[in-house]
Amino acid sequence: MAGRLPDRDIAAIRDRVRIEDVVGEYVALKRAGADSMKGLCPFHDEKSPSFHVRPNHGLFHCFGCGEGGDVYKFLQQIEHIGFVEAVEQMADRIGYQINYEGGGTSVQRDRGTRSRLVAANAAAHEYYMAQLATPEAATARTFLTDRDFDADAARHFGCGYAPAGWDTLTKHLLRKGFEFKELEAAGLSKQGKRGPIDRFHRRLLWPIRNLGGEVIGFGARKLFDDDTMPGKYINTPETLLYKKSQVLFGLDLAKRDIAKSRQAVVVEGYTDVMAMHLAGVTTAVASCGTAFGEEHMAILRRLLMDDNFWRGEIIYTFDGDAAGQAAALKAFSGDQKLAGQTYIAVAPDGQDPCDLRQRHGDAAVRDLVARRTPLYEFVIKGLLAEHNLDTVEGQVEALRRAVPVVAQIKDNATRKAYATRLAGWVGWDDIQTVVRRVGEEAKKGGRPGIAPKRAPAAKVTEHPAARPNPNDPVLLPQRQTLCAALQYPAIAGNAFDALETEAFTHPAYIAIRTAIAEAGGASCGLSGAEWVNAVADATDDLTLRALVSELAGTPIPVKSINDMPRVITGLLARTQEAHVGRQIATLKSKLQRLSAGDNTDEYLALFGDLVALEQYRKSLEVQAMGSASDFATG
Repeated sequence: MAGRLPDRDIAAIRDRVRIEDVVGEYVALKRAGADSMKGLCPFHDEKSPSFHVRPNHGLFHCFGCGEGGDVYKFLQQIEHIGFVEAVEQMADRIGYQINYEGGGTSVQRDRGTRSRLVAANAAAHEYYMAQLATPEAATARTFLTDRDFDADAARHFGCGYAPAGWDTLTKHLLRKGFEFKELEAAGLSKQGKRGPIDRFHRRLLWPIRNLGGEVIGFGARKLFDDDTMPGKYINTPETLLYKKSQVLFGLDLAKRDIAKSRQAVVVEGYTDVMAMHLAGVTTAVASCGTAFGEEHMAILRRLLMDDNFWRGEIIYTFDGDAAGQAAALKAFSGDQKLAGQTYIAVAPDGQDPCDLRQRHGDAAVRDLVARRTPLYEFVIKGLLAEHNLDTVEGQVEALRRAVPVVAQIKDNATRKAYATRLAGWVGWDDIQTVVRRVGEEAKKGGRPGIAPKRAPAAKVTEHPAARPNPNDPVLLPQRQTLCAALQYPAIAGNAFDALETEAFTHPAYIAIRTAIAEAGGASCGLSGAEWVNAVADATDDLTLRALVSELAGTPIPVKSINDMPRVITGLLARTQEAHVGRQIATLKSKLQRLSAGDNTDEYLALFGDLVALEQYRKSLEVQAMGSASDFATG
């Protein structure tokens, strides 16, 4: 009998293993202090990171679900293994020789069940890769070369070949000391009519690895017409190691770049992953034997999460067919916070990434990702494409389908932006009101309806969360800008009307900006009480009406009335400058997620936009500062 693990070896291994390196293979960790790193907990679903690792103490703890302990406890929980196997796995990792008590250093201990299955898969993978070089595997090699995958690519992704014999792999592994029950449990062999046989025959193989890089299963592609095994692709069956809903092909190669670039590209097959990586898109992964689902998303979220908030991108390369549209709708109906950062990339003529690379080269694959379309836009345009928008009937039917979809977007600013886009795509003047009403009806459980074409301007019915603090220094320029538009519309005029709604950040100020637009805009020619009443009449909200009256009566601090034009110009410039500043911050965030080498065109385009916005912002600052001396200080 093998001896027991001595306490001194358990402690020595724990001290030598860096817990942050082990945990980092499953979770993207970010610095959160001198001796703390944090990320999304792998043991429960969360949107804000509450999982902490203390490198100097060798401990982890999740403040969300309460899980915690040392590196052995983490491995036991994440890999569903026992304590002894966790210790032995870490010993193998650092090359530590365990001196089992009662057995000495020469003891060849049978490791836990999981380790034996990992070893069996590793031995099978080595055998399959060697078989790919044999004369029998010529068809498999041709399959790869026909798709522009050379021998180096095959080695990089671990491609192999299952030979024709019924039990060649099984006999090979039995000779290496494995038992049939282990090979069966690993999904490598099965019981045939006359004894144990191999699971895969005459197929091209890809190894499926976990985040730690261990081979846990295989995907097999049909090569011959007389292959009687069901399906073009078959995979290892569910085993202790291989859970198809919890693994992604290529993730072991892509995980570091996914965490670094905060971008994951989801493709549909093994060759698509190969094509993406070889073309420079090293964040590509694919599900194995099942559709991409919530558990797969949870794995990617743990790698994509930033310190404080979601900043990652999920890019799907769906085919441009009905199945792709259905998959996009499914993603749309999922987590809206994720949907807002989800994109679709569809190649011309519905080509998959492998075909695209083969026909048009690596640059075309990179361009496919760079030209990604936001999920919201893809879904909405997909619905509109089913209707003839040149006819009134087609427009109405398109809106019956599209408006409820837009109304489902939870983020207020995003929903309004897409309502505006929908209006342009369909050719209707007023979509905002329809979208708002459909959303309200949906919340009440009512049936969504569609307003008649060219509906008259609707009244603003938004209810601000609270009245803004009149002394808030951040909101003060916005408040004074609205004062100027209400009190001196002839001066504010076109310059005010050119301000986007997004230049205002408080719900109440946004609503009043909208009311001014619906009343005809500051340049409509009205003034005085008539103008203020027109703006107030654009809303039914009594609180907003009172705020309109308040702003119309609040004096603008100015030394002399003659200075009013210059002061108002400065106010408008200051409000616009803050808005441009927010746009600049967004652009900088995008640039941080891009690689200048892999996305040259997009990077340069964004950088050019950034330079232009910075110059525009400086000119606005000059305008704002030029009028500052005209303000009264008393």
